[in-house]
Amino acid sequence: MMNQIAKNIYRYRKEKGFTQEKLAHSLGITHQAISKWENEQAMPDITLLPEISKILEVSIDKLLGYVSHDKPITIYEKAYETPEYYWGFQPNSDCYKVLEYIPPIRNMKLLDIGCGEGRNAVFFARNGYDVTAFDISDAGIEKTKRLADHVGVEVNVFKADLLDFRLNTHFDILFSSGVLHYINPKYQEEIFQNYKDYTTLGGMHFFNVFVQKPFIPSPPENEPNSHDWKSGKLLSYYHDWLIEASSEDIIDCDSSGVLHQHAMNRVVARKV
Repeated sequence: MMNQIAKNIYRYRKEKGFTQEKLAHSLGITHQAISKWENEQAMPDITLLPEISKILEVSIDKLLGYVSHDKPITIYEKAYETPEYYWGFQPNSDCYKVLEYIPPIRNMKLLDIGCGEGRNAVFFARNGYDVTAFDISDAGIEKTKRLADHVGVEVNVFKADLLDFRLNTHFDILFSSGVLHYINPKYQEEIFQNYKDYTTLGGMHFFNVFVQKPFIPSPPENEPNSHDWKSGKLLSYYHDWLIEASSEDIIDCDSSGVLHQHAMNRVVARKV
């Protein structure tokens, strides 16, 4: 827990633009105390947590590294609680690009960001990748475990909030489909930099994101926690990487039971 608190105090202090001295002054303590917290040499007194939470404008749960449950993160949480697999068992078509660009000819560590019910994560594991996956939905995680057990593969799956989780170990491949619109714009740059920092040299990202177009009506789903993306924004985060592929497509979707369309940007990028 000390490690998580240290990282979170440092992260949220930086996001507020506070120096250690400024945070220390607000709390009525020395900046050396803040330094010890962030270097994992000490933990803040429990009586200080409410004040730290207030000053940094973040819940105590998040300071301690726990996922907040005060409101639904995704509209699919309830759908995942049914026995049926909402998205079915066939992998997303983008999964085949991973096999094409970076096949598992050696042990390849792959992270599936926002794995849902596990169809993509299990597909990758079946094809020989060392797969780690996370999602915010308890039901989705359980379905991922169940599907992996049924197929007879191993997927290291755990619960995490896309906004709170940061990598601290390296992966060869990062994959995410239909999830990145949940990232609040104020965290986008930091999150993508974290993903890039913890990608091995020669490793790749396979990401897509929904983008807004004036000629496509808003989708029928009410996504209270999603954020608009503009064409080219995803690509801009990879100006210093080799762009293997980049495209924009109009896709048909009936996830809500009502046929509609999305515009989607796709980026395949390699760290060189």
